[in-house]
Amino acid sequence: MDNTIESLKSTVADLNREIATAHLLSTSEAEEFRVHYLGQKRGIITQLFKVIPHLPKTDRREAGQLLNALRNTAQSTLAEAHSKVAKDSTAASQIDLTLPGRQHRWKGSRHPISLALTKITDIFNRMGFNIAEGPEMEDDWHNFTALNFPDDHPARDMQDTLFIDEGHQHSSHILMRTHTSPVQIRAMLDGKPPFRLIAPGRVYRNETITYKSYCLFHQVEGLVVDEGVTMADLKTTIYSFAQSFFGHDVKLRYRPSFFPFTEPSAELDVWWELPDHPNGGRWMEVLGSGMVHPNVLQAVGIDAERYTGYAFGMGVERPAMLHYGIQDIRVLYENDNRFLSQF
Repeated sequence: MDNTIESLKSTVADLNREIATAHLLSTSEAEEFRVHYLGQKRGIITQLFKVIPHLPKTDRREAGQLLNALRNTAQSTLAEAHSKVAKDSTAASQIDLTLPGRQHRWKGSRHPISLALTKITDIFNRMGFNIAEGPEMEDDWHNFTALNFPDDHPARDMQDTLFIDEGHQHSSHILMRTHTSPVQIRAMLDGKPPFRLIAPGRVYRNETITYKSYCLFHQVEGLVVDEGVTMADLKTTIYSFAQSFFGHDVKLRYRPSFFPFTEPSAELDVWWELPDHPNGGRWMEVLGSGMVHPNVLQAVGIDAERYTGYAFGMGVERPAMLHYGIQDIRVLYENDNRFLSQF
């Protein structure tokens, strides 16, 4: 450094700016600051004081005043840092880490559909079923043709199915899947028997929204294909599921039905108690089932003479409504906190 008062003034101004912007947040940072600026051997301010004897006598008094003011500033900054660190340390020591955490006013909860879906899949997992998934946007072949739906079946009509692209032939139609059965078709095309799987997921129907039906809902469909599979195996499986989900005292009704992809077919109804109903309640269909139609097995390249199988499918919303005593399906999709906070 030049031994002139002007050079000293410039250096002091730079140091004042450095000290003013110093952030001393810990004991170690404060000690580094002290050694750097005020250290007895190599401190910058200490070294500057050694320049004073080499200045002209007329400048020495002014230089001393500048450096004393700089040293006072550095010492004040250091003292404030020590005080803040000590205060923070005292405050931290007063925290009782054994106290329980504060309860927030609004707590998250799982949606009743999620609760029901988890319970359903857990039951079938314990029965040895694997979970399979597939796309929600499907083509006509996987959604209808491979499942033995005839070309003139009502489900192919615009008023029942949400088509994305009409195409020129049924096989080129793109649509929102109407059930999770296409997942079973894809699984059978990709593998070889035996199969034992469930396919949970969202499905879409062009339906009028009422207290018991919605345009979007969830399904869990199951498939078992192996040698020697019978209707008795199917009935045992779905009765075991119903009793596990609804309770062993559940009232069930198993009745014949028709589905293009199963033969014979049957539906499972559960008695839904309704205090205001004239009969005290009514039967609610919760599950469709049947033996896999030979045409479905042939469509995916499985020998229908050697293998048999059963399939079943259920909506998740209706079992959830029965299980939790919900009487209107629409409340499941309204995101009303007053309703959701109950679960």
